[in-house]
Amino acid sequence: MTKPPRTTTRQPRPEPKRSNRVRAVSELLPDVGGAAFRKFGFVQSAVVSRWAEIVGERYARVSAPESIRFPRGKREEGVLALTVSGAFAPMMQHIAPEIIERVNRFFGYPAVAKLAIRHGDLRAPKAKPAPPPSLKPLPQAMGDSLRGIADPELRAVLESLAAGVAAQEETPVFGRID
Repeated sequence: MTKPPRTTTRQPRPEPKRSNRVRAVSELLPDVGGAAFRKFGFVQSAVVSRWAEIVGERYARVSAPESIRFPRGKREEGVLALTVSGAFAPMMQHIAPEIIERVNRFFGYPAVAKLAIRHGDLRAPKAKPAPPPSLKPLPQAMGDSLRGIADPELRAVLESLAAGVAAQEETPVFGRID
């Protein structure tokens, strides 16, 4: 008795959902940027964008991550390549275990096992222009609710938002008709 030929049917890939709406570039950018970062050795682009949070402002001023190279077939025990400016390389070499620990804490698993330090020039991050000072004080009701917020950055953003809302309530979008 012969067996019938074995046929394999592949399941077609489901097409991505189409939303039939206009999408902001910021919505699409993580997908595009993520692919570029992975191509150049970064599993997660947040390592670059949040470097100052990971290692601290002091070390972020003198170093920048270049790539993370993993052993073939693995996603752990990689080598983090850093560009360090000037004479700060010996200091960075001295604190390498601490940097590895902070990066691994950021990932949540032992992603980095070694640090490779390369001398190089760092581009100075562009300073964001300070927002213009608000000419009108915040309404009393909005100001009281913001006093309980402990995080100064969050409080500043919310105060800015409240000032914008207060200014918008006073002036109609199309101006006054008198």
